[in-house]
Amino acid sequence: MIIALENAKHELVDMREKVEDLGSALRVEALKGRVAELEQKTSDPAFWNDQENSSKVLQELKQSKDTIEEYEALCNRLEDAIALAEIAIEADDEDCVEEVESELAAIRAAEDTMRMEILLCGEYDHSNAIVSFHPGAGGTEAQDWAQMLYRMITRWAERHNFKYKLVDWLDGDMAGIKSATIMVEGNNAYGYLKSENGVHRLVRVSPFDAAGRRQTSFASIEVMPEFADVDKVELRDEDLEITAHRSSGAGGQHINKTDSAIRILHKPTGIVVGCQTERSQLQNKETALKMLKAKLMEIKLRERLDTIEEIQGNKVNIEWGSQIRSYVFMPYTLAKDTRTGFENGNIGAVMDGDIDGFINAYLKMNAE
Repeated sequence: MIIALENAKHELVDMREKVEDLGSALRVEALKGRVAELEQKTSDPAFWNDQENSSKVLQELKQSKDTIEEYEALCNRLEDAIALAEIAIEADDEDCVEEVESELAAIRAAEDTMRMEILLCGEYDHSNAIVSFHPGAGGTEAQDWAQMLYRMITRWAERHNFKYKLVDWLDGDMAGIKSATIMVEGNNAYGYLKSENGVHRLVRVSPFDAAGRRQTSFASIEVMPEFADVDKVELRDEDLEITAHRSSGAGGQHINKTDSAIRILHKPTGIVVGCQTERSQLQNKETALKMLKAKLMEIKLRERLDTIEEIQGNKVNIEWGSQIRSYVFMPYTLAKDTRTGFENGNIGAVMDGDIDGFINAYLKMNAE
């Protein structure tokens, strides 16, 4: 067992070089200087006069501090683990083997996670994410699949300590959902979840088919960042069709008692957004309008258009040939990403939110 401790200590010591390299890649020393510079700005009495600029500065300050703290915590944890291994070897304490090896695995995982964050260098990668789920054609089977994807993403968020808030929910006819939208809040939420944007294909024996036949279903996940400057988008009243309705599904007792839910159709593009989880119809309308503006901004940026008015509202069909990932439950179990080739045979774990492998493969592919 002492040999196991020696091996673990050797691997921990070797980790020092990787962690130092990580610090250089994260530009930790430069970040410390930037933090001092930003804190100096916040001490200026005139700083709060420009709310838009102060908000951006505070966001950058928080993100920089979080990165520094996370990196320094990793360094401290590594040194503590090395010290523990050395003490255990000196005391010939075999009881510490499991603890040292567990720390080694945790430090490796933390280092790998932080290294992946280096790839999140897009303009909006650090933003919160607005995630919507839509079934394809196929009725109840597709609606059930959309709800399974909703569960997969929310479980992933829980695994990584991201907060998520239900924004809109439409029950399916018999099971599942016709649509749902959540806000995932936390640093890099959009950077990670943008990998899930697209059509997802399911192959299984349908629980809704009395004959027990194998069926293929499709559903889409739409992911966009929460834009800080969304109020710059101007909407014309004549372009909007706003309707109120009674809320359905998850979201608490209050929302099911009044016609406070809001759905907005943007006539020029055909884009529809909804919100039902705020306490009043006015709040739901404000949230829905922000989501509509965010969708228009995202499409404008993605399609590199000069103006919002150029958006036509074209959408990828939720059907065969357009999927980014396939999930097979029968006759074998496999989840495979068609873009990166990454696959995982443990379909149960994937549906339970274990999608880090797919996310990491996507980020690496786009960094090359």
